[in-house]
Amino acid sequence: MVVGVSVDGVQVWCEGIGYADLENRVPCGPQTVMRIASISKPLTSAAAARLCEEGKLDLDVPVQQYVPEFPQKQYDGKDVTITPRMILSHLSGIRHYEKDAKRVKEDKEKAKRLLKPPVKEKEEEKSSTGNKDKPTTEQNTKSTEATKAQKKKEFEHEEYYLMDNFESVIQALDLFKDDPLIFEPGTTFLYSTHAFTLLSAVIERAAGRRFLDVMMSMFHEVGMLNTVPEENEPIVYHRSRFYHLNKRGRVVNCPYVDNSYKWAGGGFLSTAGDMLLFGNVLLYSYQVAHLKDTEGLLPGFLKPKTVKDLWAPVDKTEAGWDKDGMYAQGWLVVEKLQKYGQCRKRRHYVSHTGGAVGASSVLLVLPCEETDQHHGETLILPQGVVVTIITNMQSVGLNTTALKIAHEFDKARSM
Repeated sequence: MVVGVSVDGVQVWCEGIGYADLENRVPCGPQTVMRIASISKPLTSAAAARLCEEGKLDLDVPVQQYVPEFPQKQYDGKDVTITPRMILSHLSGIRHYEKDAKRVKEDKEKAKRLLKPPVKEKEEEKSSTGNKDKPTTEQNTKSTEATKAQKKKEFEHEEYYLMDNFESVIQALDLFKDDPLIFEPGTTFLYSTHAFTLLSAVIERAAGRRFLDVMMSMFHEVGMLNTVPEENEPIVYHRSRFYHLNKRGRVVNCPYVDNSYKWAGGGFLSTAGDMLLFGNVLLYSYQVAHLKDTEGLLPGFLKPKTVKDLWAPVDKTEAGWDKDGMYAQGWLVVEKLQKYGQCRKRRHYVSHTGGAVGASSVLLVLPCEETDQHHGETLILPQGVVVTIITNMQSVGLNTTALKIAHEFDKARSM
């Protein structure tokens, strides 16, 4: 893995741990290039935001206005509208890797049940009826095990292991465009990488050039010079190999895959340094948007209203990797909250995790609580901590670890 941390826009720690290539004993380092998986979604959302600012993309029109190749969808026998805004917040109803709508709905219901606190029974009822139910701690353990099992099952879907090369994002739509919707658009949160493939087609048509060209132009403008689409033919210096644990718990090589079907939702390679840079670019834009006096400061990469919308929680959404949060536009957002004095205090932060064949990742931004502190006469932005962890191991949960790291560096920062 590679762990990277920046404080107030300055990289203070970036270290590789373990191996980029286990067989050849190539150590992991800050220069190691890995799959960032679903952190590709925040990158795509930033590109879409820039097109909106340029007046080329309207988030609230039917996607068919840009991509007529995507068929008009129906739900319960009625025509429904899918917009780019719905896709950005995973409210489009388009399926993820699971095709069976009934199974998706059952899994969502099961997840809701697991999150509910167990009903505490009265002691006298237990003694009188001889109740043999498991204790609460064991029920909680079962819930955790069920969640882990569900995560492992995710990688049993065949589409994760596609080896076909798709020549365009329009061609990649063939994978799912004729499948029925799982939910009515705008009503239910359903995380979908395929929906972001549709978004990439919308971006391509709105921009008038290839989606990958749009993304590479943005990376060049930002300074993310180590971020590229994952293609198997080009030589990518310092590219890692990818691993997973087999059923016996041993580290083994992952199979060959071609991720050209999901550039927008999970198809880019990058380094920890580039991820920190991207996090700080957005943090700067976000904090500039909240300042009354910006004299002496350069404008943010995104305009004030744009970046506020990007990190604004959206109704009816939820978050898989932090239940305190909601999804925004390509990001999970946890809002600041403290209900009672001396009780749990929740800090505002945003993040996105990623999971792909042979890869797990997280990018987390913890803004400073106050952005009006001056260092000398000039206000220095951004202010806050950005943490990224990228690994070449499959099915590793990283958000909690990244948040702990962010809080530790935030404490040191305040001291």
